[in-house]
Amino acid sequence: SPVVSSLCSDANPAGFLVNQATKCIRSVSVGKCGNIQAVSMLFYINSSILVNITVQSVVIQSLNGMRTLLNSKDVLRHPMILDEMCMNVVLGVSYHITYTDAGEIIEAAASFVLGAINKEALSVQQSFEISFTQVNTKPVPLSGNPGYVAGLPVRAGFKPQKYPFPIASTNTYGQLTILQSTSNQDCLAAQGGRTPVLFGYNMISGCKLRITAAVKCQPLTQALLDLLKGQSFPEYVASFGNSQAENVHDWVPIIHLQNSEQVKSPCQIPVSLEIEVKWTKYGSLVNPQARIVNVTLISSSKRRERTIPILSSVVFTDISSPAEPGYKAWPTINAKLPFDFFFPFV
Repeated sequence: SPVVSSLCSDANPAGFLVNQATKCIRSVSVGKCGNIQAVSMLFYINSSILVNITVQSVVIQSLNGMRTLLNSKDVLRHPMILDEMCMNVVLGVSYHITYTDAGEIIEAAASFVLGAINKEALSVQQSFEISFTQVNTKPVPLSGNPGYVAGLPVRAGFKPQKYPFPIASTNTYGQLTILQSTSNQDCLAAQGGRTPVLFGYNMISGCKLRITAAVKCQPLTQALLDLLKGQSFPEYVASFGNSQAENVHDWVPIIHLQNSEQVKSPCQIPVSLEIEVKWTKYGSLVNPQARIVNVTLISSSKRRERTIPILSSVVFTDISSPAEPGYKAWPTINAKLPFDFFFPFV
């Protein structure tokens, strides 16, 4: 990984249980690529740790960026010069480490991206990634660490009967979703289709529903609610992108509000669902983290008509206060003078 400059350094150890992803620049030349250890697969699987590093996958990237997954992952490909190009150069390495609850590493796997460089190239960009998973557990997809990253799904879940959130009872793969639009704008065709809400992205979707006089109000109302909310709309949203299920204070309850037409009608049906997500910047001025502080679900109803436009939307609002430098706690002076400091004056 890079240390001071953007150049790669091979003397940077990986921290245990610290997921990392870095990029750096490696100086290379086609004539000497066979002698540069850091562009060879062998350099990244000959490690001093006590477990063998297995090759999980090998992907070949062409000069135009197209990638192809090799069928055989057992073949060790060494850098070689062919037609004034250096082939099988390591462009990226992704490590996946499996450990026990006692902190013992029992398995290590590496995935490679190999490519080619031409004779004009003086350097190549390499990417490195490492992730950790405890044995007999499933990895939980996060949306940031700790704050949300723009474009990643907003995590959501359900509150169990007991307090607080146990890990097993919360849907760790749960996401906040909205109605997915279809090309023909038919609500009946769109039923069941959902798209995840991405943090920081305002979204809108909709469809049209044509109803007849024979359709009863109550079944129609329930059908539209299922269409707007989905079969199981979550009750809570994670404050941070890496909020854990057992940390109940890291989950924000979804507030439900109802808007209806002032005109009295025997049949008021839901026609729109707006999700308002309020977030704030949290932490230091240098690297502020996005934190969700409030989620409001606003559903609107209107009287029954022949053709009803159904809308679903998401709005993100930044409610951060102006940032000011400060201290968690003001420093205190705790100085002690020797007992005879003022001798012989006192």
